[in-house]
Amino acid sequence: MSKTLALIGSGAVGGTLARLAVTAGWHVVVSNSRGPQTLADLVAELGDRASAATPEQAAAAADLVVVSIPLLALGQLPAAALTGKTVIDATNYVPDRDGRIAELDDLSLTASELVQRQLPDSHVVKAFNNLIARHLGELPRPAGAADRSALPVAADDDAAKAEAVRLLDELGYDAVDLGKLAESWRSEPGTPLFVLPYSMPFPAGLDLRQAMEFVYSHTGVPAPVARIAELASLATRGPAGIVEA
Repeated sequence: MSKTLALIGSGAVGGTLARLAVTAGWHVVVSNSRGPQTLADLVAELGDRASAATPEQAAAAADLVVVSIPLLALGQLPAAALTGKTVIDATNYVPDRDGRIAELDDLSLTASELVQRQLPDSHVVKAFNNLIARHLGELPRPAGAADRSALPVAADDDAAKAEAVRLLDELGYDAVDLGKLAESWRSEPGTPLFVLPYSMPFPAGLDLRQAMEFVYSHTGVPAPVARIAELASLATRGPAGIVEA
């Protein structure tokens, strides 16, 4: 029996995950803050396995939920409808967009711990936050493929983590376990796991904007389990948040 994946936030990452999930045989319910009517084109593209709904309706219908929204919109999440659900957090902290968040700036919380605090009755798993949507859509491979990529995951609940790992596998990815949500900073912006493992090396001498343009305009590069595990172990924690070009 096909399961249902809900996407709360259906932009670049959410839309890509919806496409991968439909290809893998899941039903998907896409949602955003602007209303189901704004997602008609995406639903038409995805076909009969897809529908659009409000975030509350999507959460209620789902076996598994992915949240890919700005952190400034956390208060809009339908916490009651997400009670008992495994919620995969694909967010990143962008201070220029989200405003300054003291607990993230002083490193007392990770972004996913902040999400878990907002959803105390859900089981939050960090995943899908450390590569761009283009590469997320380009890199899936069958299980056992030599060029299969791995994505990092972190969670406080082992059963929820296992559920997320199964989803990754069905979508075409291996997983590297970072541990608890307190360790999810290892896949956040500014760490070796963020974006670059899946990107072609860019030429020397580029400024930040040019480097970002290079990454976004080039095909993704496979990053296997051993490479992601190595980079996770090398990560050191620095200032939180994405610096926008």
